[in-house]
Amino acid sequence: MIFNSNEPLNNYIKDKFPIIAGPCVIENKDHSLKMSESIKSITDRLGLPVIFKSSFDKANRTSLNSFRGPNVEKGLEILSEVKEKNNVPVLTDVHWPEQCKIVAEVVDVLQIPAFLCRQTDLLIAAGETGKTINIKKGQFLSPEKMEHAVEKIKSTGNNNIFLTERGTSFGYGQVSDMTSIPKMQKFGHPVIFDATHSAQIPGTDKTTGGQRDMIPTLALSAVAAGCDGIFMEVHDNPNSSKSDASTQWPLDRFEHLLGKIIRVNQAVN
Repeated sequence: MIFNSNEPLNNYIKDKFPIIAGPCVIENKDHSLKMSESIKSITDRLGLPVIFKSSFDKANRTSLNSFRGPNVEKGLEILSEVKEKNNVPVLTDVHWPEQCKIVAEVVDVLQIPAFLCRQTDLLIAAGETGKTINIKKGQFLSPEKMEHAVEKIKSTGNNNIFLTERGTSFGYGQVSDMTSIPKMQKFGHPVIFDATHSAQIPGTDKTTGGQRDMIPTLALSAVAAGCDGIFMEVHDNPNSSKSDASTQWPLDRFEHLLGKIIRVNQAVN
């Protein structure tokens, strides 16, 4: 599908079912270019708009020694090249208010990590960029509480907002409540379902574990519940990936799962 960076992102995804996909973290330039090209080729064949996702910094890794990614300058250089060469919008995380302006010069969607969804200064700075903001629901919040995050962005005059459901943690476990999708849709903005982080098992040894085999079940359930798009971390060799190895979806199985997602979405709508 054709993306025009000079037009609002909403025009690209309007009346369609967007897919946010890419490796958890930017590992290097060649890998990002390869993954973005492969993902875009698959979604183009299926007629789905895609937003390429990858993080220049994973600031909430379990272990101090875990790979976090390149710095912001190098990461933005890579995302800029991905965007230019593959004609695809890009999304990345921001962690500090000071990052928002410089990141917005390159990316099309600024993502607020789940653990930071209540950080007022970060939300305000992101909203002031005028870019689309994807707020991931904190694992510690009910869906109703996300209205406060939405209002913080809207206070800047920015109504370009996605909300992403990514599971809720109770003690040492995590569950996905599909009723959160229609509850957050009542705020008037698209609700995306994060099918890969929702399969995580937090606090497993020095890394976050997960149930990759449950990702299709979660994704299809969310589509049946009426979500407006799917977020999915995808890697060509998940077991050797430098972040979230247990829950990234294999690239060679991506098209097959998207085919199922399309059929369920068509049945629902």
